[in-house]
This record gives sequence, structure tokens and C-alpha cells, in this order.
Amino acid sequence: MDDDMLAADLVREAGGLASQMLAAGLDTHFKTSISDVVSAADHAAEALVSGRLAAERPDDGQVGEEGARSAVADGAGGRTWYIDPVDGTYNFLSGIPYWCSAIGLIDTEGPLLGAVYYPARDELWVGGRDRPTTLNERALPTLADRPLAEVSVATYSNASHLRDHVKAASWNAVTSTAATTRMFGSASVDLAGVATGRIGVFLQANLHPWDWYPGAALVIGAGGVAEEVLIADQRWLVAGNAQSVAEARAALVDAAAAAA
Repeated sequence: MDDDMLAADLVREAGGLASQMLAAGLDTHFKTSISDVVSAADHAAEALVSGRLAAERPDDGQVGEEGARSAVADGAGGRTWYIDPVDGTYNFLSGIPYWCSAIGLIDTEGPLLGAVYYPARDELWVGGRDRPTTLNERALPTLADRPLAEVSVATYSNASHLRDHVKAASWNAVTSTAATTRMFGSASVDLAGVATGRIGVFLQANLHPWDWYPGAALVIGAGGVAEEVLIADQRWLVAGNAQSVAEARAALVDAAAAAA
């Protein structure tokens, strides 16, 4: 089975299992804070994906949000799968349908392939560096350049994040320039929305790799740009059409320099 077909199968199965378990009732546990939650569905869906990867891609590495790790160090040829069985767990457990199951494959050159399944709309995205991104098997149009001022930005932040005045200045520089700002609560669905053209730009600082790689690959496969912008101790993740990303990058850098 090709990587893209395998990735598509895995996120559909994980999303279906999580949905079934949610309908049956779930216990919730906190990880790092009251908003950082995990459930049995997260663990079960990750175990499902991890088990199939171990069987079908034994030479590849794997890293899961809920603890799955491969015995293969970094995978053969640097290939590693990043698993997010339920991205948007707080939404998931709160009855907000904006969540997904996601998987990303990277190699030594960066994001190679991503797959995101959004159960609420039965939408499946697959794409990456060597595969044009599709939505439910239909090719997406190539992302066209648009200025940052004409597009939306999907992001996430809270009061604790913005206590750092340099980080706050950078974040404000981008969000105040964009046409509008949205916080939905699932990075992979946001990034799939960028690839589809529903959202203009994705912006977030210091994401976990399983939150970034699946959707970043989709944006790349749609002809867009997905970049890491390093400013002091902050690692900003920015994705969208090339023009908007370039403007967002410049805004981040200039604002940080002015605030330092």
C-alpha cells in the first residue's frame, strides 16, 4: 500500500474509532492544565494507528502525541510518522465538532506527506511534497498569492502566552494586519483549511511536531508555503500562500526587533 493510501486509511480509522468512543461516553484526564485534556479515545486511536504502522512500515520511526514511540531511531532514511489521534481534544470532549485525526510523515528534507480526517464533515485531505493535495480525492486548486491584509489568520494564544512582550508584539503585528483573526482549537483542521483556501494564513508559536507536520504537508501540496520562523527563543509556524507568508514573516521579525 502506498504511503498516501495508508495515511488516509489510518486517519479515517482513528477518527471513526474516536467518534464511536465519544458517543459511548468517555472519562477525561488533565495533562498539563485544565485546557490540556486527554481521553481513552486519544489513547485507543493512537494505539490503532501505531500498531498498523509497526506492521506495515516497520523500518519507519513513529512519534505519537499520547506516547507512541518506535524502536526505530528516526526511521530508515530519516522517515518518521507523527500521529495526532485527536487534534482538538478540548473541543472533542466539549461537544464542539472542530477536531480531527491527523498524521504526518517527514524525512530528512522536512514534511513529506500529511493526512487529516475531519469527522464532522466527513472530509479527508491527503497531500504533500510529491503529491498534490486532495480533499475527498478531488485535487485542490493551487493557492494564489494574496496580501496578508486581505486574508484571515487562524491562530491560538492565551493570556499566559502573551505575557512575553516580544512574543505578544510579534503576534499582534500579524493578527492586526490580517483581515480578521480566528481561533478554532485544532491546528490540523486549521492548516487543512489553509490548503483549501478557507483560511488565509496559519500562525502559531512553538507547536508540537504532530500538530504541525500533517497540515504543513497539505499546504505544501496545495502550492503554498509552510515555514518555521526562529526569533530569539520563539519558534513561529506560519503557513499559507507565498505572499501572505512572506508578509507575516516580515511582520514577526520587525515587531520582535522593535520590542526587544
